[in-house]
Amino acid sequence: MMLAYAAVVAALLSGAVAMAADRFPPALRIGSFSLLGVSGAAALGAGILALLSDSRSRAQLPFGLPWLSWHLRLDPLSGLFMAMVGISVIAVSLYGPGYVREFERGVHTPHHAPSDGAPQPAVHHSLAALGLFTGLFVAGMLAVLLADDAFVFMIAWEIMSVSSYLLVVYQHHNSTSRQAAFIYLLLAHAGALVILLAFGVLAGSAGSFTFAAMRTAHLSPVWASVAFALALIGFGMKAGIVPLHVWLPEAHPAAPSHISALMSGVMIKVAIYGLIRFVFDLLGTPQWSWGLATLTIGTATALLAVLYAVQQNDFKRLLAYSSVENVGIIFMGLGLGMIFIATGHPTIGAVALLAALYHCLNHSVFKTLLFLGAGAVLYRTHERDLDRLGGLIRRMPHTALFMLIGCLAISGLPPLNGFVSEWLTLQAALQVSVLSSGVLRSIIPVAAALLALTTAIVTATFVKAYGVAFLGQARTRHVAHAREVSIGMRAAMALLALLCVALGVVPTLVIRLINPVTRNLLHLGPAGATVRGWLWLTPVSPHVASYSAPLVVAAMASTLLLAYVLLHLRRRATRRSQPWDCGFGGLNARMQYTSTAFSQPLRRVFAPVWRTEEQVSLPAGSADQASGMRHQLHITDWSWPALYQPVGHLVLVAARRVGRIQTGSIRVYLAYSFFTLLLLLWLIT
Repeated sequence: MMLAYAAVVAALLSGAVAMAADRFPPALRIGSFSLLGVSGAAALGAGILALLSDSRSRAQLPFGLPWLSWHLRLDPLSGLFMAMVGISVIAVSLYGPGYVREFERGVHTPHHAPSDGAPQPAVHHSLAALGLFTGLFVAGMLAVLLADDAFVFMIAWEIMSVSSYLLVVYQHHNSTSRQAAFIYLLLAHAGALVILLAFGVLAGSAGSFTFAAMRTAHLSPVWASVAFALALIGFGMKAGIVPLHVWLPEAHPAAPSHISALMSGVMIKVAIYGLIRFVFDLLGTPQWSWGLATLTIGTATALLAVLYAVQQNDFKRLLAYSSVENVGIIFMGLGLGMIFIATGHPTIGAVALLAALYHCLNHSVFKTLLFLGAGAVLYRTHERDLDRLGGLIRRMPHTALFMLIGCLAISGLPPLNGFVSEWLTLQAALQVSVLSSGVLRSIIPVAAALLALTTAIVTATFVKAYGVAFLGQARTRHVAHAREVSIGMRAAMALLALLCVALGVVPTLVIRLINPVTRNLLHLGPAGATVRGWLWLTPVSPHVASYSAPLVVAAMASTLLLAYVLLHLRRRATRRSQPWDCGFGGLNARMQYTSTAFSQPLRRVFAPVWRTEEQVSLPAGSADQASGMRHQLHITDWSWPALYQPVGHLVLVAARRVGRIQTGSIRVYLAYSFFTLLLLLWLIT
C-alpha cells in the first residue's frame, strides 16, 4: 500500500515541480518527468505486489466529510490496472522530455502543414500548465483505482476528467482543440452524473457510501438491472462505446501526443475498471441479460469503430477510432463472462473475463506505443495527414520498426500480444454449446464471426496506416527532411515494443499473474489454462484447444533463417533493378497509393455505415480540355446527425424560448421572485 501512496504523491509532486517551468524549462523536462517516472515505477511495483501476494490492503484516511472518511483499498483487480497505468507512465516519462521541446521553443505543431511549406507563427504554450495538469491527471487515475467508497471514487474521477480536459484544450488557440475539449467535458460530466446515480442506487440499499457496505446490499432484480444500466452508460461513455464514443476521436487527436497515449492507453481502461468493479464486485452475480446487452454493444462497437477507423486519413484520429474498436472487444469478453457465469458455467466465464483483462493490458501497451509513434512522426514532420506522409522507414528507421511491432500487435497477429487476448475471447465464445438457451446459442456465434471480421478489417487498417506513412516516397518537404527522434523518445517506444513481444510469447506467465483477479471476483480461475506448463496455453482444457507461442516463434525464426540462407546462396544469380514504372518515366510520390484510395473498396462495400459526401469537379472549359480535376471526400460518423445534432437543436430551441422571460425590467424580475416565494410557501405548508 505504501508504494501506491508513493505513486500518487510522486505524481502530485511532478505537477508541483512543473509550476516553475515557465521561467525554468528544465523543471518540466528534468524534474517533472523524473517524478512521473518514479510515480509510474511505484504504481507498477504496487500493482505487481498486489497480484503476487493475492491479498487486499485497506486504509482509512481522516479526510473528506466529518461522517465519512476516505476509504482506500488495493486488491488484485486494482493492482492489475495500477500496473497498466505504471507501464504507460514510465514510457511517457522517458518520451516526454524530448517531445515537449517543441512547446518549449514556442513553436506550435500545426494539424496540417500548409502545402507551400510556409513557416507557421510561433505560439507560446505554458509549460507549467502542461506539467501541472499531467501530474493531476496521473494522480487522479491512480486515486480512482485505490478508492473504496463512492465519495473518494467520484472526487478522483472528477480530478481525472477535469485535468484531462485541460490537457485536451492545452493548445487553446486552435478552434479544433477548443471544440474537442468542450465535447469531451460535456460528455465526461454527463457520464459522471450517471455513475453517481448508479452508486446512489447501491448506497440507498446499503445505507452507506463504502464499497464494503455496497457488497452486502440486497437489490431486487429490477433495481439491480437499473444500477447495471446506469453503470454501463456512465462508464461506457468514458470508455467510448458506440454511440457514446463521439468525444474520443475529437479529444485524442487534439491533446499533445504523450497525453493522447495516456488517455487512450490507460484512462479508458480506468473506465473499464470501474465497470468491472461495479458489476462483478459490488453488484454480485450478474444476470444473463446484462451479458447479452454488453456483448451486443461490444460487438457493434468493435465492428463500427474499425469501419470508421479504416476511412480516416488523420493518423491520430485513426488510432482514436481504433481504441473504440478495442474497447468493443473488451466489452465482448465482459459480456461473455456475464452470460456464462449467470447460466451456471463459471469456469468458462472466468476464461472470458480473463480474456477481457488480458486485452486491457495488451491494449494499454500497444496503443500507448502507437500514439507515441504517431507523436514522433508529428514531431519531426509536422504532419498528421497520411496522404502527406511516406518514406519514413528510411528517415526514421527505429520509429518505423517500433511502429511495425505495434501495428502487428494491434492487428492480432501471432506471436504478439494482441493475438493471445483475441484468441482467448474467441475460445470462450466457441464454448456456446454448453448453454441451454437457443437464443444465446444463436447470438454468440454471430458475435464471434463479427469479431473475426473486425480483426480482418483491423489488419487492413494498419496495413494502410503503416504502408502509406512509412513506405514509398516522401510526399512533402517536411517529410523528405525528417530525421530520427531523440534517444529518450525511442527508448520509450522500444520498451513498449518489447512488452508487446513478451506479453505475446509467454502468455501463460501473464495469465498466472492475472489469475488472482478472477479468483477474487469469481472465487475460481480458468483451471485448465496453464495445466500443461509455461509452453502451452489451454484456456478450456488441453483436449479442446491449445496454443504455444514459443513454438510459433521457433517456427518463424527457423523459416526466416532458412529463407536467409537460400537467398544468400542465390545472391549471385539475383538480378537487381529499379521497380517497374508503367512506362511513365521515373517513379514519383504521385504514383503511389494514397490512404483514401486504399480504403475505397471497403467504403463501397460498407457505404451505409458512413455519411459520405463526395464531389468531383473539373476546371472551367470542356471536359476534353481540362488540365486537372478536384476531388473532395468528406466522411462523417452517423452518430452526430442521428443522435447528437437533434438533441443540440432541441436544447437551442428550448433556450430561445426560456430566454423570452429575460425582459430587462426589474419589476418583472421582482414579480417572478414574489410568485416563486408564494409557490414555495404553499408547497411547504
